[in-house]
Amino acid sequence: MGIEKGREMLEKTIENAGGCAIIDGGFATQLEKHGASINDPLWSALCLIQDPHLIQRVHLEYMEAGADILVTSSYQATIPGFLSRGMSMEEAESLLVKSVKLAIQSRDEFWSTVSVIAENSYKRALVAASIGSYGAYLADGSEYSGIYGDDVSLAKLKDFHRRRLQVLAGAGPDILAFETIPNKLETQAIVELLEDENIDIPSWICFSSVDGENAPSGESFEDCLNVINKSNKVAMAGINCAPPQFVDTLIRRFKKLTHKMIVVYPNSGEIWDGRAKRWLPSQCSDDKAFTSMALRWREAGAKLIGGCCRTTPSTIRGISKAVKGRP
Repeated sequence: MGIEKGREMLEKTIENAGGCAIIDGGFATQLEKHGASINDPLWSALCLIQDPHLIQRVHLEYMEAGADILVTSSYQATIPGFLSRGMSMEEAESLLVKSVKLAIQSRDEFWSTVSVIAENSYKRALVAASIGSYGAYLADGSEYSGIYGDDVSLAKLKDFHRRRLQVLAGAGPDILAFETIPNKLETQAIVELLEDENIDIPSWICFSSVDGENAPSGESFEDCLNVINKSNKVAMAGINCAPPQFVDTLIRRFKKLTHKMIVVYPNSGEIWDGRAKRWLPSQCSDDKAFTSMALRWREAGAKLIGGCCRTTPSTIRGISKAVKGRP
């Protein structure tokens, strides 16, 4: 596709959406609502094996809600993870490709049904291939701490991500979405890998935050964004799976620290205990409050807005209506 053409497509999508495109919402939690069992180290990626029809159902629900960008079901889909389940390399790579193809197929089928009768209400969605952090693969909550251990080097992180990146990029997504990145080291690994592999697909790198001030590792966002600013391959930077109350301030900070487009898709405000594998009670935001905050995020300068864990199609519908200013 080429990096410039990809950026033009992205910018056109944002323009068609009224200056701020809408990303879909929580994927794994929505799969659970439809009966999927994902209490597993593979998490939502387990549905690539067992329930691919549910993946397409969730993609459809988010497009109906007004999402302009679909994020694939590959966040926790890794080659080492699939190999540990006794699969072959060929089978593992096939499942990665499948995650992208399911999203593309869902998008194309949906568009074929609405493009004529509802052209003003829907635009053809883009597909973002989700690439979770090394901590997501470990499934021990370390994507929310950034503490990977002394044996995890830059080279090890590049090796971990390399083949998955190659396969997902080759499957034909419109965007590469590096999600819940917790530290500067993994940011550097991603930026170098995109250059090493000469990936010509626009990418975003999103961080989480547990304090609203820094990356989960405790490193400053300035240090992390300085790495991204040197890359022509990364078009967007932002925040995902952090409490929504942190986002407004972080957008304003990011705007001062980077020239990249800002993307935000926080969680509902509930807190995930990665070790106990459960959601902790907390003050979460309902759809009305989330929508109100999303309008502030747009005014602060975010160009892509959506939701992460525990947000739903209802959340995205509210954001889409409010941000785009149309039914």
